[in-house]
Amino acid sequence: MLAYPPVIAGGNRANTIHYINNNQIVADGELVLMDAGCEFHGYASDITRTWPVSGKFTSSQRVLYDVVLAVQEKCIGMCKVGFTLDEIYIEMLRTLGHQLQNLGLIERNVKPTELLALVQTFCPHHVGHYLGMDVHDTSSISRSQKLSPGMIVTIEPGIYIPYSNKVVGEFRGIGIRIEDNILITSGEPENLTHMCPKCPDEIESIMKS
Repeated sequence: MLAYPPVIAGGNRANTIHYINNNQIVADGELVLMDAGCEFHGYASDITRTWPVSGKFTSSQRVLYDVVLAVQEKCIGMCKVGFTLDEIYIEMLRTLGHQLQNLGLIERNVKPTELLALVQTFCPHHVGHYLGMDVHDTSSISRSQKLSPGMIVTIEPGIYIPYSNKVVGEFRGIGIRIEDNILITSGEPENLTHMCPKCPDEIESIMKS
């Protein structure tokens, strides 16, 4: 069964984080963001992938997608014993901030504290949450608790640039999120959803076949 109502959002609608109408025509040239999961033996999954309707990313879509993927991989690498989701979140904001500055979407002369606040306008949600018998399992456990073996968390950075944003026009109307389910072990983190393709070259290859 579905673990929660899925998000299937094309184009600018992907900038509505919990968009669930899922009733609009997807246009050629847009990205589709799908956030969906199922329950199996009482445990929930929570996965997000974003791909181009046409089968090939535009240059601006690819630039932003590569940023989100690089940030996600860095954050997954931090899913180790001793770290907290809050610490991983701050690193996500810092890394996204530097990347957005490189793209000219955030000015370079802002203070570090201002940078984190500005990044939150591009990614207004946390880096992830605990996952288990509920999708957000559980709200009573602080994200400042240190990760320990056996925990499963989601890692889901995103970049959201609605048409109302005053940034460079080529990036408006794009919403991208990539989410995986990560098992904390005594060593390296284990990506439980690695089978679902997220490499942009692989996505384009699959859609071409």
